[in-house]
Amino acid sequence: MSLGGVLRLTLFGTSHGPRVGAFLEGVPKGITINSDAIQEAMNQRKPGGRYASKRKEPDVVELLSGVENSTTTGEVIEISIQNSDAKSKDYSFLPNQPRPGHQDMVMMKKTDGKADLRGGGTSSARLTAPIVAAAAIITPIIEELKISVNAHVSSIGEITSPQISECPPKWANNACREIRCRDPVSAEKMIKIVENSRMNQDSIGSEVELQISGMPIGIGEPWFDGIEPYLARAMMSVPAARGVEFGKGFSVVGMTGSEHNSPWGGNKENPVLLGEKPDGALAGLSTGSDLLCKIAFKPPSSIPKEQVTLNLETNQQEPLRVKGRHDPVLAPRAVAVVEAMAKFVITDLAIRGGFYNE
Repeated sequence: MSLGGVLRLTLFGTSHGPRVGAFLEGVPKGITINSDAIQEAMNQRKPGGRYASKRKEPDVVELLSGVENSTTTGEVIEISIQNSDAKSKDYSFLPNQPRPGHQDMVMMKKTDGKADLRGGGTSSARLTAPIVAAAAIITPIIEELKISVNAHVSSIGEITSPQISECPPKWANNACREIRCRDPVSAEKMIKIVENSRMNQDSIGSEVELQISGMPIGIGEPWFDGIEPYLARAMMSVPAARGVEFGKGFSVVGMTGSEHNSPWGGNKENPVLLGEKPDGALAGLSTGSDLLCKIAFKPPSSIPKEQVTLNLETNQQEPLRVKGRHDPVLAPRAVAVVEAMAKFVITDLAIRGGFYNE
């Protein structure tokens, strides 16, 4: 469960085990660790909010190696986060009744019945906690490069907000803060849809929009580690992600080359792409324009509404009601994870490309 080149992240743990964490390799020495900033990042992701699972985890991050006197040493950083509010009894129906839409059946078959399926096991979104912690550790590198990474909830169900660049730069009110959408009008409508889904004992699909600004020209590597392929791989690894779109996205299918292409302007020393929504990357390399990305998330699979699934004891399809604490929608909590993944990818590529020198 690893991602990265020079900067490398390896996850460990399970949703209902004693802890989750990660080994973070390749962090340059001399980076100052801001514990308050790390905890603030964790608070943006952790469950327990109004539109999230009611599992309450403090998500206190312990750095067990690679840090001395609040400064990185250049060695491997071990990130550890305790699980303190797991309720395994909520999963007493496993393994006999694998949940529709979940990894229960396929993981059980893959491991010959030896996997820990509670709460999703190793596939759980609980493991996004160390990803967010890792990104908070390397955020000073992003800041030194003057790159900004911002995301918000751009769609829930049929409600779609204006583009992130057209929204207020911060959460304008409590509704925006709770649903993580920067447009106040859209936020109120999204809340109604989520509440309606919850009342119907169901869940709803959603989307996160990402904006990366301030990148110099040339971040990225050819082919498989181009900035878009690398980001797409990272985003699709976020649990329940079902699609990634860059720039003009699938609308390019109906466009001509002359409509799609953005002309270069500026001058030889400072070339600039012109036009509406110019590409943030070409051939896998950053262009200096904002890179825009959207990530679609499926409706959460664990819902109170009765579903039908195979009972492995009786070999019959039987009703199942999933109890426990689950998200009615995923994008609000995924905002912090999307930002964290983007920071990790950009930092790895920046170090590899020589844009950051410790």
